[in-house]
Amino acid sequence: MDSLRFKALASIQDRQEDKEKPSKIIISEIFGTQVFGDKTMRKYLPKDTYKNITQIIHTGEKISRKVADEVAAGLKSWASEMGATHYTHWFQPMTGTTAEKHDSFFEMKDGEPIESFSAGALVQQEPDASSFPNGGIRSTFEARGYTAWDPSSPAFLMRTRAGLTLCIPTIFVSYTGEALDYKAPLLKALHFMEQASVEVCRYFDPKVNKAAATLGIEQEYFLVDSALFNVRTDLMLTGRSLFGHAPAKGQQLEDHYFGSIPERVHAFMVDFENEAYQLGIPLRTRHNEVAPSQYECAPQFEEVNIAVDHNQLLMDVMGKVAKRHNLECILHEKPFAGVNGSGKHCNWSIGTDTGVNLLSPGDNPKSNLQFLTFFVNTIKAVNDHADLLRASIASASNDHRLGANEAPPAIISIFIGETLANVLNELDSPVKSGKSAETNSKIKVNIPKVPEILLDNTDRNRTSPFAFTGNKFEFRAVGSSSNTSAAMIVLNTIVGNQLKAFKNEVDALISKGQSTDEAILNTLRTYIKDAKRILFEGNNYSDEWVKEAEKRGLSNVKTTPEALDAYISTQSIKLFEESGILTERELEARHDILLEHYTKQIQIESRVIGEIALSQIVPCSVEYLNELLLNYGQLTDNGFIIEAEQGKEYIQRISNHINLIRTNVFEMIEERRNANKIDNSKDKALAYCHKVKPYFEIIRYHADKLELYIDDKLWPLPKYRELLFIK
Repeated sequence: MDSLRFKALASIQDRQEDKEKPSKIIISEIFGTQVFGDKTMRKYLPKDTYKNITQIIHTGEKISRKVADEVAAGLKSWASEMGATHYTHWFQPMTGTTAEKHDSFFEMKDGEPIESFSAGALVQQEPDASSFPNGGIRSTFEARGYTAWDPSSPAFLMRTRAGLTLCIPTIFVSYTGEALDYKAPLLKALHFMEQASVEVCRYFDPKVNKAAATLGIEQEYFLVDSALFNVRTDLMLTGRSLFGHAPAKGQQLEDHYFGSIPERVHAFMVDFENEAYQLGIPLRTRHNEVAPSQYECAPQFEEVNIAVDHNQLLMDVMGKVAKRHNLECILHEKPFAGVNGSGKHCNWSIGTDTGVNLLSPGDNPKSNLQFLTFFVNTIKAVNDHADLLRASIASASNDHRLGANEAPPAIISIFIGETLANVLNELDSPVKSGKSAETNSKIKVNIPKVPEILLDNTDRNRTSPFAFTGNKFEFRAVGSSSNTSAAMIVLNTIVGNQLKAFKNEVDALISKGQSTDEAILNTLRTYIKDAKRILFEGNNYSDEWVKEAEKRGLSNVKTTPEALDAYISTQSIKLFEESGILTERELEARHDILLEHYTKQIQIESRVIGEIALSQIVPCSVEYLNELLLNYGQLTDNGFIIEAEQGKEYIQRISNHINLIRTNVFEMIEERRNANKIDNSKDKALAYCHKVKPYFEIIRYHADKLELYIDDKLWPLPKYRELLFIK
């Protein structure tokens, strides 16, 4: 009973939870109190400066040095009054996480200590570009890079137990101007899409001057007790359990989803939500997810850039707050085998400055030409660039999730629902229109006192990777640990590109004498014919869909090294260069960075598997085997022949599993050595994918069998039944 596992279990039982009554919180009163938002800017900026900066944020104009000086002064006054002593440029390098370097407001001037924060410090900093993933854009001797202030995302104060730090959202570029982060190309993609959207909107309303993409990100995650987490080297170092036999009870009873939130988990949720509210993150929803110990939170819609920043910030806050509750927040897409993985469902739409949601069908979508225009163009964009969209969500961790336990498959398809499918059929073949697109708007439940249920214009298809869900598209294939910018860069670029092409085609038809409505409808009809193959209303999990998708010519790229090739295809390079978002060099660099990241993830997992197997699982199994051998000898000596024969069979079974673990670990190590000799990043990633990774499941199979046989007192790793059910 002295193993680390049992000590961890004992610590959970002994821990005294804080039973203090929670303080009263009024969300509207604390919301945004740690953000340099509109209310704070009004207080700390001169009136003219406030007007200038808000106009600049809205229009995208360049900021003058005078305005920057006055914003810097206001920021320092506010941050200092709140108790901050340091500031940092908060940016999103290609590591997938955020980065920060803290500098103090303190400096010496003429021998006297002062607090200072200049426009120069606000607008620009110089982190070492060669120390971040850069795909060869920067060498060690070419280290200079720049972070530059993004005024469209408000500065905020990050709190730790030690105090507050002023965080200034920034982009990150090299000395030669190439993007080294996620934010710079995202801002370009959003601007590109907005311009294209406004041009198309003016067919319907000349007063539209802005059409911003909006996003609501549903964040799924797991919680595990810290004591158990710290005993699992695999969870600590890779984010997922590389070993573990399925428990007798998992998610099969479907009793966790939307169930009563455990008190300990609820306390964590309230804590991190309060911090999120202070940071201006508009969280709205929390609930139990399908798998045991899996949960979800979701905010209200925001403009994409802000939503992405808030999600990156939220993941950081959740991790820090979880530790205060003796929990670990796990964001890996597939931390536990045999139960649901975690995604980051991205609900995407477009709204205008005239208050119109361009993806809202209204009461009669068939006659809503503006809606149909943006709806069909989005479908066409996804159809034409499905492989690129698949590449945007590719990672070693998401490969485990896609196509498994209620996650969408790697095949990109679109669900739109029966009503809208009928609308498109009527639009495509008006003469041969079949079933009417009109449907009942209510469901009569025929139960006294229960009101009629209003019917949405689409059903929900949980199996679809890209589904229309009423007034938005939900991109369900994005991984829970990812930086959502990757998917949003691609989605907004392809939709913006498609809207530009649509505008050109419609204008050409108008110049030939067609009316605007006629030109729009004729163009949309051609798009529907082109894109019908990507529409699928059925079960995306089924084997039949895999076969059907192949017949339709849809790709099913299951592994990251192959999926990432879409970034450097001729089509993608042309798309990104012509839209001014990424150059060929930047795309090649990102392709190389993502391949290298994949390789390193698999390499780390391989090393951890070898370490745990040889230093923990095999030794405890051999110890138990020795006990069995002693018992076997005693049974034989005392004439218990039948029992001895049964024991011999049991011993042989355990011995075989031990030997096969050793054999496969050493073979895996040899394949890893061979892969490490490969210089080409793509070939190296493929070697890790197809030569090293296949050993993972083989080794795990035998280890998980031993978990069933070995005395529970000897088994060193906390088991799934202990990890997945929080006490």
